[in-house]
Amino acid sequence: MRDILIGIDAGTSVIKSVAFDTAGRQIAAAAVPNSYETIGRTGAVQDLDRTWADAARTLRDLSQKVENLASRVVGIAVTGQGDGTWLIDKQGLPVGKGWLWLDARAGDTVAELRTRQGDAERFRHTGAGLAACQQGSQLRWMCDHAPEYLTGAATAFHCKDWLYFNLTGKRATDPSEANFTFGNFRERTYSDTVIGFLGLEKQRFLLPEIVDGATTHHPLSEAAADLTGLIAGTPVVLGYVDVVCTSLGAGIYDPGTDTGCSIVGSTGMHMRLAKGADDVLLNDDRTGYTMCMPIPGIYAQMQSNMAATLNIDWILAVAGGLLKSMGVEKSKSDLLVHMEDWLSDAKERPPIFHPYISEAGERGPFVDASARASFIGLNISSGFPDMVRAVFDGLALAARDCYLAMGPLPDRVRLTGGAARSASLRRILGGALGASVQTSEREEAGAAGAAMIAAVSLGLYGSMAECVKQWVTPYQRPAEPADAGLVKHFDTVFPAYRQSREALQPVWRTLHNEQDILP
Repeated sequence: MRDILIGIDAGTSVIKSVAFDTAGRQIAAAAVPNSYETIGRTGAVQDLDRTWADAARTLRDLSQKVENLASRVVGIAVTGQGDGTWLIDKQGLPVGKGWLWLDARAGDTVAELRTRQGDAERFRHTGAGLAACQQGSQLRWMCDHAPEYLTGAATAFHCKDWLYFNLTGKRATDPSEANFTFGNFRERTYSDTVIGFLGLEKQRFLLPEIVDGATTHHPLSEAAADLTGLIAGTPVVLGYVDVVCTSLGAGIYDPGTDTGCSIVGSTGMHMRLAKGADDVLLNDDRTGYTMCMPIPGIYAQMQSNMAATLNIDWILAVAGGLLKSMGVEKSKSDLLVHMEDWLSDAKERPPIFHPYISEAGERGPFVDASARASFIGLNISSGFPDMVRAVFDGLALAARDCYLAMGPLPDRVRLTGGAARSASLRRILGGALGASVQTSEREEAGAAGAAMIAAVSLGLYGSMAECVKQWVTPYQRPAEPADAGLVKHFDTVFPAYRQSREALQPVWRTLHNEQDILP
């Protein structure tokens, strides 16, 4: 009996395969830690062969947890981290290592392209602002500064596309990534205007076919079957990019409601649903993303903070480093136990923190590869708890900044990602947005969203709305209303947050230029 769907989610930190029954109940999961390496100050790459080997391992490990898995699988769906550039040759072998979304080498390229008059038309087509993390920007940088990186390349993939190729032998990408990078979101096709603006006409051959997993699938190859232990011919679905799948699994698609979705993990993704191309609101600063959803005529608008919980990791590392210098060893888990105490000990009016801790700068709601984190308003009485609280407030203020770039603040936000487990963060975020916050009992929203696309594609449900009723709605916890006191606090603080981050932009650029000339 074929009664299981597998969702593969290849994230930045972990690669996992999750088994669900056809009604959406999670049965088992297998995961392998992911790793990448940095190059210089701004490069970040990942080994393609190891990524595929790790993904295949999770499928084999899953077989050890689910009896007769291979014979029970209805279909497999794959999603993964977005942006980046993963090149292969005509034989399907990697050309170098995959550039990640964390790679900021194209920062200056983006800054120059954004000054050109044609960027407004490019933005109208894609609905997405240029950023150093995107494949188009990275390919342009390679052409200008390191053309040898492209020698022998035949196809440019993203992470999930590479895994799909290894599973099926099909060179393809999905409508979400194809269109916000190179396409026209209204038509869901590649755009000559966009490719021409990026100066990539001669590299167009690298762009694979756009395949919509919501309607199309391909069979698992013999080679992939031998490596994973699954059965050749099993349908494989190319999911949309991970943020689309995660938002789908978390409940962004809820017809008749004014619901946003925030994914607070290593990065922060803040999304609103557009119920048609005319409902897409393009901002004057030309930032954010417009992503096709696996539903006809439906789009997700997104503004993305480059770093979210990475800021929390940083402040914990500061504490851990200080303790270590005094001969006291504390793990991240040990320090997390004290987080609630630090938050409760903080002053009611903590400093302002700009959460731009990533070396890659920021991409939402503004694009600046030189952006860096900062505290504003420290004084002699400021203590470590105040800094911890400022970091949490900074994440919430950055979320508000992002939502306002897409229109009015939503009435309710569906929250997912690792930080959704923090009651304090949920309360602070709700206050900053003036919205109720709702989380899901489902932890693997990304893998679930990919599996939902497969469930509709393979005809197990007549529509995504039907699938949502069984896969999403029953798992929603009661909404937590916004704290009126926090709403008032953030209404007062936000103007200073916004004013100070705008004032600091020339300072970031000066610091960035000085670093470039240091030996």
